[in-house]
Amino acid sequence: MFADASLITRDGVELVSRVWRPCGEGPWPALLMRQPYGKSIASTVTLPHPEWWCSHGFVVVVQDVRGQGASGGHFRGFSQEAHDTTDTLSWLRQRPEVNGRVGMYGFSYQGLTQLLAPSECPPPDCLAPAMCGLDERDHWSCDGNAHWWHLGLGWGLQLASLQAKRRGDHQAWDEMRRSLEDGSYLREGMSMLEHHDPEGMALRWLKQSPERDSDWIQHSMPHRWLQQPMLLLGGWWDPHLRGVIALAEQARAAGGRPELHIGPATHLQWWAESSELLLKFFQRHLIDSPCDCAPPHSADDIVVWLWDQVSDSWCGADDLHPASITPLSPVSSQPFDQQRWHLCSRGLACLDPEEGQILDAASDRGGKVVIVHDPWRPVPAIGGHLSPSAGPCDRASLDRRSDVAVFTGEPLKGALPLQGKPKLKLNVCADQPGFDLCVALSRLPRGKNTVQQLSTGMLRIRGQQAFELCERELDLQPLLATLEPGDRLRLSIAGAAWPAIAINPGHEAVACSAPSADCRVISIELHLEMAQLWMLPLLAPQHLGTPAD
Repeated sequence: MFADASLITRDGVELVSRVWRPCGEGPWPALLMRQPYGKSIASTVTLPHPEWWCSHGFVVVVQDVRGQGASGGHFRGFSQEAHDTTDTLSWLRQRPEVNGRVGMYGFSYQGLTQLLAPSECPPPDCLAPAMCGLDERDHWSCDGNAHWWHLGLGWGLQLASLQAKRRGDHQAWDEMRRSLEDGSYLREGMSMLEHHDPEGMALRWLKQSPERDSDWIQHSMPHRWLQQPMLLLGGWWDPHLRGVIALAEQARAAGGRPELHIGPATHLQWWAESSELLLKFFQRHLIDSPCDCAPPHSADDIVVWLWDQVSDSWCGADDLHPASITPLSPVSSQPFDQQRWHLCSRGLACLDPEEGQILDAASDRGGKVVIVHDPWRPVPAIGGHLSPSAGPCDRASLDRRSDVAVFTGEPLKGALPLQGKPKLKLNVCADQPGFDLCVALSRLPRGKNTVQQLSTGMLRIRGQQAFELCERELDLQPLLATLEPGDRLRLSIAGAAWPAIAINPGHEAVACSAPSADCRVISIELHLEMAQLWMLPLLAPQHLGTPAD
């Protein structure tokens, strides 16, 4: 059963929550979710319905944040949440059906609302933020100095539509919804946001330069909150994965011992066991009575679990430095995270997918490859963490395009564990004052004609620096994939990933946007003599603090 309840914040704004209660006599521990999409939805796109939590002995409170749903005030995005979270926790702990123990849960925006509070605010007993982060640029809106185009516009229009519905503007709601259905948001989305939500957070992000650090807000989480029991959930194909990893680093540096689980998930499609994982976490930390709530996977001392994209199985480690839990590379006596691969081509890597090579020795590296990016037929983004078709994919058809440079390794003689953050370095220039590098790391399974995409990344260059032949570094999405004997490693490089990121016009007279007559054909030169690919640890060793007692 449920009922709606209200609180009045310190500045006089009414916040409305829906409260679900278990059957029987209370009081009970409470689970709190604060979200902007409507309290009746309760994040059921990825999480169990509140009644399921009630059946396990929890009061569930789902609140409309300020300026959304039935709550009062004006919606201002992340900046409003710290004090409202504080007021909500104080109100919730005093409710008669709540025994004083409170956990917070939710993903995306609902994850962010768990992270922000004044330093003096008493923390909840435990938190389970999923798929979120604290850096508005790196964790919410940009990769490699390029705005998330499809995601940024789509999310901005969703928030703007909620505001249009709230003020009774059904015509605006229909216009924005229709643009998402027919794809016109990719071309008209910015102008619709300017018209319907000019003060919106999403539009502000899309208008800010990713290159100017000072323009961007980096939120902070109170030290005491970082020390609380925390379950962090991420997905290999989720755009906020770097934010989840950064939270794990910060929590451990603060003396906490967070549980980190990165699974086979996109932003909206999770693995089936995630609900039970959350339940056992909250049972351990919020319910008094003894129960069979051992940490997941029957390993009490392991707090990091990663899903291997190749073996389709979980891998665990207590202290997550890759060399501590994986074997040596079969092609080197070095731990794999110190292994560096090199690139080689005689110039035909865009036309012959077997001509470009990934080498484990530097002796034969080198050559030059020219990629011609035509904005009339930009290379599409598929799979990965930013495309409209996020998730695992076969990119064999893309690698056969003549505007994609492909470098492939020899069949492996032994297993090759790739775990951590892939990084690519190479010398690049272009014939126009602007270009993009869009990179994919893939596996060619032994005996098959498929190309399993494992990780993607991009780098945007604008202005006169594009003419200069110089070293560029590019970060790819973190991964865990243990390649099998006979598999081959592949790196693919293109000049676009539409519509994951906007099209670089090749000059600064117009903004990056949809393909248009203002966009130029761009020739991108890859000079391979110094090109290197390597893996960084998933969690930087300097961030691994002593776990709290």
